[in-house]
Amino acid sequence: MTGNGLEQIFGQVVREVRIEVGISQEELADRAQLHRTYVSLLERGKRNPSLNVVQALAAALGTTMTRLVSGVEARQGRK
Repeated sequence: MTGNGLEQIFGQVVREVRIEVGISQEELADRAQLHRTYVSLLERGKRNPSLNVVQALAAALGTTMTRLVSGVEARQGRK
């Protein structure tokens, strides 16, 4: 099942970091060697990324997997 809370929060974190870095979804997809529509689906919480995808996204964003996951954990604590 897709679209649960964790996937949506992860997508929000990816989007925020991508915007902070100043790149488009297309640029992120190119850097991470993913399809742009997949990045869009991730950001909307419609896909559950594998660890390999999380690693590729982190590298493409110039950050760490820890930062992305920590962002999810921080938002969960705000609920």
